[in-house]
Amino acid sequence: MRKRINNLFFAVGITAVVVMFCTFDVSFAEQWAYIRRANCWLAAILGLWMLLYVLNTWAWQIIIRGSGSCTISFWRLLKLTVTGFVLNYATPMGMVGGEAYRIMELSRYMDTRRATSSVVLFVMMHVFCHFWFWVTSIAVYLVLAFSGDLPLNTATGVVLALAMLFCGGGICLFVRGYKYGMAVKLMRIIGRVPGLRRWEKRFSESHREDLEKIDRQISELHGQNKRSFFGSFILEYAGRLLQSFEIFFMLRLLGIGGGGGTDGYLLTFLHSFLILAFTSLFANLLGFLPLQLGGREGGFAMSVAQMGMTGGTAMFISIICRVRELFWCSVGLLMKTGNRNETTNKT
Repeated sequence: MRKRINNLFFAVGITAVVVMFCTFDVSFAEQWAYIRRANCWLAAILGLWMLLYVLNTWAWQIIIRGSGSCTISFWRLLKLTVTGFVLNYATPMGMVGGEAYRIMELSRYMDTRRATSSVVLFVMMHVFCHFWFWVTSIAVYLVLAFSGDLPLNTATGVVLALAMLFCGGGICLFVRGYKYGMAVKLMRIIGRVPGLRRWEKRFSESHREDLEKIDRQISELHGQNKRSFFGSFILEYAGRLLQSFEIFFMLRLLGIGGGGGTDGYLLTFLHSFLILAFTSLFANLLGFLPLQLGGREGGFAMSVAQMGMTGGTAMFISIICRVRELFWCSVGLLMKTGNRNETTNKT
């Protein structure tokens, strides 16, 4: 059974890379021109995401240690982090496909109940930080708007108000989840993924008591181990700030520097922060699309336009981001192959 599920995940990874490569909206010649223009900045962006994955892994390790010793090495946990995000990214409804994979692989190093609770807590923290990231971006936009840097009209005000309501609702939902647990609900969501429904049904039926205990463990970890909670939260949120430099690097490459100097670079970084936040919010609202096809590009176009930049800037950013995603999807697929080989050697 484990081998069939591994093959399914491997097929999803292959599909992710192929679909992404075939759905670029520009010709290969244009793509190559954008890549050549990025030059060494592209290497900086790819390296930046290595740091992001390290922060994600560190946050997950803190969560695991919050319930006992961590018997899996940081390197193997990093492999599960990268591959899990790739599978999530390629799966419709996102944040689903990689979680079953992480639970299955992590259960080789600890009991299934503890592996499931750590994965659920990691997912909850990742999404929880996204909501706070979006709330922060709304506050930053209002500050820049009142200072006269960005426009603020009725339509923009309505959009910001709706976004705040959405984020506030999400934060309240996760606070409740931390209080009462979310393992049972997460397994139901996983069961909606094609190919995993039978596995989820058998798993839930045979581990119903364990899942209920996991939910109690989640509430206990949140209520009693505040150091692990806030430590993982800070690392996840720092990752969102670090990711803003991806946009910042591309804006600097295009000669956009907010007037130069320290104040100008700070303003450019804040614009990068807002572009990333509003694009990710728009893309996640369209999370039912595999690889967020179209949603990411549309989000970049609207966010960049709101910052007073041209459509060419949005195109450049979206193409380079797709190249980065293709690169890390390929790396995640290679890591997944490595996991398969490790499993084969052990058996």
